[in-house]
Amino acid sequence: MTNPLLSRSPLPYGLPPFAGIHASHYAEAVDAGLAKHLEEIQAIVDNSEPASFTNTAVAMERSGRLLERATASFFTLVSADASDAIRDLETELSPRLSAHEDDIFLNRALFDRFAAIDTTNCDAESARLVEEYLKEFRQSGIHLEVAGQEQLKAVNAELSRLGTEFGQRVKEAMKSAALLLDSEDELTGLPADDVASAAEAARVAGHDGKFLLTLIQPTNQPAMAALENREVRRRLFEASVSRGSDSGDLDVLALARSMARLRAEKAALLGFANYAELEADRQTAPDFEAVQTMLGRLAPAAVRNADAEAAALAEIAGHPLETWDWAFYSAKVRREKYAVDEQALRPYFELDRVLRDGIFHAATSLYGITFHERGDLAGYHPDVRVWEVRNEDGSGLGLFLGDYYTRETKRGGAWMNCLVEQSGLLGTKAVVINNLNISKPPAGEPTLLTLDELRAAFHEFGHALHGLLSSVTYPRFSGTSVPRDFVEYPSQVNEMWILWPEVLANYARHYATGEQLPQDVVDKLNKSRLWGEGFATTEYLGAALLDLAWHVLEPGNVPEDALEFEAKALAAAGIAHPLIPPRYRTGYFQHIFAGAGYAAGYYSYIWSEVLDAETVDWFTENGGMTRANGERFRQELLSRGNSRDPLESFRILRGRDARLEPLLKRRGLE
Repeated sequence: MTNPLLSRSPLPYGLPPFAGIHASHYAEAVDAGLAKHLEEIQAIVDNSEPASFTNTAVAMERSGRLLERATASFFTLVSADASDAIRDLETELSPRLSAHEDDIFLNRALFDRFAAIDTTNCDAESARLVEEYLKEFRQSGIHLEVAGQEQLKAVNAELSRLGTEFGQRVKEAMKSAALLLDSEDELTGLPADDVASAAEAARVAGHDGKFLLTLIQPTNQPAMAALENREVRRRLFEASVSRGSDSGDLDVLALARSMARLRAEKAALLGFANYAELEADRQTAPDFEAVQTMLGRLAPAAVRNADAEAAALAEIAGHPLETWDWAFYSAKVRREKYAVDEQALRPYFELDRVLRDGIFHAATSLYGITFHERGDLAGYHPDVRVWEVRNEDGSGLGLFLGDYYTRETKRGGAWMNCLVEQSGLLGTKAVVINNLNISKPPAGEPTLLTLDELRAAFHEFGHALHGLLSSVTYPRFSGTSVPRDFVEYPSQVNEMWILWPEVLANYARHYATGEQLPQDVVDKLNKSRLWGEGFATTEYLGAALLDLAWHVLEPGNVPEDALEFEAKALAAAGIAHPLIPPRYRTGYFQHIFAGAGYAAGYYSYIWSEVLDAETVDWFTENGGMTRANGERFRQELLSRGNSRDPLESFRILRGRDARLEPLLKRRGLE
């Protein structure tokens, strides 16, 4: 059988022909792609002509297309629909792909050609391309002697192997930690559709007649806000926080320690004091000290707000609080003090309507783009839906894929990734995917979203817009290929439209009656906006500061007891709240230990939120949701990718550098 990955896809926009791709095809295509890419690199090196922008930088951008096509499809399945065969292949391929990157960016002859390029007559994007390649060569260790490079290669290969194993164990741990309950009585307080989803999850898992509460990736599980049975809440909480750290087969603490040690060794090899310093060199933050200063400023105010919230919760509870009580009584405060019942809102947030009349409607209003579902195009799983996205003039912009339901083969959390990158050089348009992990209701029942799931859907679509609206020449700069501490910014901006009046009025309608979400409820939602920010900021900062604690260690100073280290690190950072564990603990901190690219960079969310808060103010000051504002945001920021300094794009949009004050006001940290 012909391997579809070995040639360009005949489908619109280069969508991979998933129906014809089998697991065995990936290994063959990656093997061929690795060999072909090295041939293309060698041809650049062997070119007898003097190095020029065209024969070196452009040739580099054109190289590796087969490998890119194969790996983009493969790693989509790794995260979203991984069979045993796919997981086994990931274990085999990840170190090889890491070694391949080393073979390129530790190639002295290739570096010398890039260093010899004269960019005097290049346009700004082309000159930046050369500059960014030279920077990556330096950050990859091109300056090291042979022995140092060999040591670095070994470290990179082992980090890749450990990261793959960490991610696979975390996925299995999340599945195995799901809470199985015998009686519906134990679920008192949970909405009927959630009870039905728990029954369906149990049936699929082979426990017909029982109820299975599946876990989401973060510490705090949504069901704890509704479950009236305190013992069930305790069991659910303990199942969540013990993942990956119970000394069983899925324990990952030894992997985390090994990765922290190897990263410290890598940083030392490359001439940095620690891994956090190394990563800061790749970001928009001026240096690691600037990151520490910002987080240090936020932490005390967040904890003060959390303490005030805890006192209010204890008063309404009438007994000493435990960690598993927080979400339950916080929801009660929202109901009793602010008259907001989050569970009662869910019938107004039905998935199809949120997509069609909320998320897509907002994008059409701002950018003029339209969405057309393509039932003739298939994804990698029956749950995946495909939309063609068109510009205002009807021209094709790309494809958007939505994969919204949880399943055993999918990792936890929510994310966007790209199957095809936009590039003027290659003549390609974007094909992007959003993944969420919403519990799938029984057949025929509506999919009703929580506020958190609603927020995640708008957030991830902000990433999708960053990819779809890209308009750059070189694939290296396309869409979300920006520094890690900038990548969350457009997605956070897109969250502003959730409660924007004309958007909310268009999608927030009761799934059964069509009734619009009452205005007094909207007013109460806005009034209650700051309630819970103490918890949310403390929980987030706990994870961000834990991440940095793991990545300021020296090679010989990695602790033997990871959980003791975790507790001490949080206390030293002033963020150890007895009732608020970090959003992610070491045992399931996939962002920083499983190759998601956030190692020493989980601070990125709040760093980006500084820009986001400023941009929300910019939209508001300039008339809100208008085509003119959308077009300016598209042209000056979303379309630019990394083709110019992202902070320069922000400055052009806002007219100045960002200030911290709008963020402090938003989170009640003034």
